Amino acid sequence: MGKPEHELSIGEILELAFNLYTKNFLVFFFPILIMMVFSGIVSAVVASFVNEALSNMPMYGTLPEVLDWLTNFLQTFIPIALAATLLSWIISATTQGICVKCAADLIEKGRASLGEAVNFTIYKIFTLIIAVIVTNLLIVLGCLALIIPGILLAIMFYLVIPVIVVEDIGVLDGISRSRTLVGNRWLKTFAIALILGIVSMLAYYIGNLIGRPLGTFNVVVGSVISAFVQPIVVISATVYYYAMLAKEAKMKLPPPPPPPF
Repeated sequence: MGKPEHELSIGEILELAFNLYTKNFLVFFFPILIMMVFSGIVSAVVASFVNEALSNMPMYGTLPEVLDWLTNFLQTFIPIALAATLLSWIISATTQGICVKCAADLIEKGRASLGEAVNFTIYKIFTLIIAVIVTNLLIVLGCLALIIPGILLAIMFYLVIPVIVVEDIGVLDGISRSRTLVGNRWLKTFAIALILGIVSMLAYYIGNLIGRPLGTFNVVVGSVISAFVQPIVVISATVYYYAMLAKEAKMKLPPPPPPPF
């Protein structure tokens, strides 16, 4: 479709992202589906462990018995939760890299190869993983600090993955570049993220309702249904990145020459 020549509105960004997705469905859906199924299985396993542990909790035990149960539970749960979170972030970094590369190639070249995107992501895999881990940790810590700092950090980091993939730079440069691109557009960035977040949550909720007969593993069904929506999130971020490049280029244009008289 070519790079945007001007800053796009939210509606234009979502429309272009939807068009890219529908015309190249399998290119984007396949890697996202793998990520969402994996995340769903991991979530189901963790939930099953928690449910089983809670069923064995001494509801009417003495305080020492309850504290002993809690200690044993945390000693097992914390490593499992940390491992599950780390694995999910690694898969997320890989999938985002592939989808952003495909979206960028479609925008710049009019074509995309899933194989080329995978090879490029392998080349940048450590940078992408570190970027996802660092930004997610900072966002989590920010949310623990009265939520607002976490939201601001999420907005600041919104374009980190597209920047790293398209401009082929490192983590710190990617964070700095993302902050520069979303500068003076914080509310717009938040609005895009909020809209896509609500759509993703609705898809996941509907999937959970459909998979309710499966018990704990209904989260897998929810993840599969959500996989139909998640590519829009990554593609929209890539389109938004190019829109911000267009805005940046417009701002750098030299002023018109003075009139001859």
